[in-house]
Amino acid sequence: MTYREAIRAGLREALRSDPRVFLMGEDVGRYGGAYACSRGLLEEFGPERVRDTPLSESTFVGAGIGAALGGMRPIVEVMTVNFSLLALDQVVNNAATLRHMSGGQFSIPLAVRMATGGGRQLAAQHSHSLEGWYAHIPGIKVLTPATVADAKGMLLAALQDPDPVFIFEHAMLYPMEGELDEDAGAADISQARVRRQGNDVTLITFGGSLPKTLEAAEQLASLEIEAEVVDARVLRPLDISTFLTSVAKTHRVVIVDEAWRTGSFAAEISAQIMEQGFDHLDAPVARICAAEVPMPYAKHLEEAALPQVGIIVKTVQGL
Repeated sequence: MTYREAIRAGLREALRSDPRVFLMGEDVGRYGGAYACSRGLLEEFGPERVRDTPLSESTFVGAGIGAALGGMRPIVEVMTVNFSLLALDQVVNNAATLRHMSGGQFSIPLAVRMATGGGRQLAAQHSHSLEGWYAHIPGIKVLTPATVADAKGMLLAALQDPDPVFIFEHAMLYPMEGELDEDAGAADISQARVRRQGNDVTLITFGGSLPKTLEAAEQLASLEIEAEVVDARVLRPLDISTFLTSVAKTHRVVIVDEAWRTGSFAAEISAQIMEQGFDHLDAPVARICAAEVPMPYAKHLEEAALPQVGIIVKTVQGL
């Protein structure tokens, strides 16, 4: 099954099992979704449950918050992460704060999905990796599924959560194939996952950088360097304990993050490791991030701007 098919399976299961669930967003209905994740759902569930919206993110994200307050379980799809900036008022001042400001009286069981990341030659306006921005906000959860199983399982888990959950789906992962247990339900959205065991260096990453990091670990193994790959998966709340357990074993860390280096989420992970696991480190924490430029359109320049397998291998060798 592909990553996009796993998302579609999760959407279908949610719509079938709970009448409160509905999907809305730009092109999710008649077009079948910008990335074909909702193809066929309009025909199966009808326009009340699968709703095409106007091109107004502030409006339909706000409507999703209102529907959640009213007892529904909305799934809001924002076409790409840069468009979500138009709804930041609704996210920061409403979705993230209403439980706190109501003294716990109101909950907002809202799931927001959006495509993120570069690599598709969509240039500077559609290639952002802003997951770390959202992870800065108390009151929401931030998920970055990087496997086929997590693509479905994290969506189902988000719909069980009483608070807003933001799911960042790296667009380069949609055609990726993987195994999925048909009976698999909601995923655990409280912990990171060790995707590969190793003793020499810890590689921490998430989202679209996980396949590159695993490939780098394979190349390092041929050089007799055994890398442990940790998939952060959940950026808020962050599972620092899994990172520290790995660092205590390997004593070296490289963090791979597709965002710009300055103010990146990699910096947050690095700081927490320095604060809580400094005595385990035999070298400074290393970070591999995107070049600090608007994402180029030209393919060779885009590839040069993004973290790649080769730089991961060279960085580890440098440690």
